[in-house]
Amino acid sequence: MILLLPHMAATHKTLIYNATVVSREDLSPTLAIFRIAPDVEHESGTAVPEFIAGQYAVLGLNNIAQPEKGYVRRAYSIASPPNEKRWLEFYVRYVNRPTSANPLTHLMWGLQQGDGIWVGPKVMGKFTLADTIGEGDPRFKLFVAAGTGLAPFISILKQLADPEHHVSGATKEVALLHGASHPHDMAYREDIEALFEGMKRRYFPTVSRPQEHPDWKGDTGRVETFFDDEKLETLEQRLGKGPGFLTPENSVIYICGLQGTIGQTLIRMFRRGFVPNDRKIRAALALPDHLAPSIFFEQYDTLPILELDNSDFVQSLKETFPGGL
Repeated sequence: MILLLPHMAATHKTLIYNATVVSREDLSPTLAIFRIAPDVEHESGTAVPEFIAGQYAVLGLNNIAQPEKGYVRRAYSIASPPNEKRWLEFYVRYVNRPTSANPLTHLMWGLQQGDGIWVGPKVMGKFTLADTIGEGDPRFKLFVAAGTGLAPFISILKQLADPEHHVSGATKEVALLHGASHPHDMAYREDIEALFEGMKRRYFPTVSRPQEHPDWKGDTGRVETFFDDEKLETLEQRLGKGPGFLTPENSVIYICGLQGTIGQTLIRMFRRGFVPNDRKIRAALALPDHLAPSIFFEQYDTLPILELDNSDFVQSLKETFPGGL
């Protein structure tokens, strides 16, 4: 699955704000967690609309300093779980090199507690367990997050940890791989470790710039390198599984972040027979319709995931599948 979340075009009109910033937590100069409460109650009787863990909402702001640029809206994955009815939580990175002349994050960085903001009327998206494999699927679930791509997985993990959330036949056995440039970029780390405590789950944070952090003792490298040929069996052992466990028969993979992480993870796991549910990739690889998807992704940029117009590259991908295609 692919969901592009670009900056939506600005206009000279203005948005009527319908939500309030409840709190803001700055993790670094370029990373922050915003809690936003809609001002109007919904049919459920609360200000927070009903949604499914893994979905996203659209946020918007008017450019007050440069009104000629109008307003800008952008979609962000929701990090709070569905049972949190006080606010919607968003994990946001400030865009240093924006592709838009009116980037939303540049406006958001001026927000403080009590400020107004616009929230879209509907929560959307199909990057959810229910919409991909069904909540009752018994397979092991492996979540792969790069940077703020962690957000939907936080929502999903918190829902899975909720004792009141029970689905017949489902397993709550999951693992989370999270890549960031620096240790201080590891948002929600304490929450995640608490969620995994005493449960059949695993959490592996990895830092891609360890040379800048000599005190870091954890994994190093980009998150997709967990799937390198020389590391894959080690990952399976650390998950408490045997060699060759990570196959579509036993597990499903979810990836969220930028093109590089998604594309490289797909390429590596095609070798294990994982099948994407993205229509363009399936068509380019001539994947038979009867092969059920087993690897899903949500993309935070607009770059092509794979070079599908390169026939030699596509042929090499076909040949990486077990038995070829």
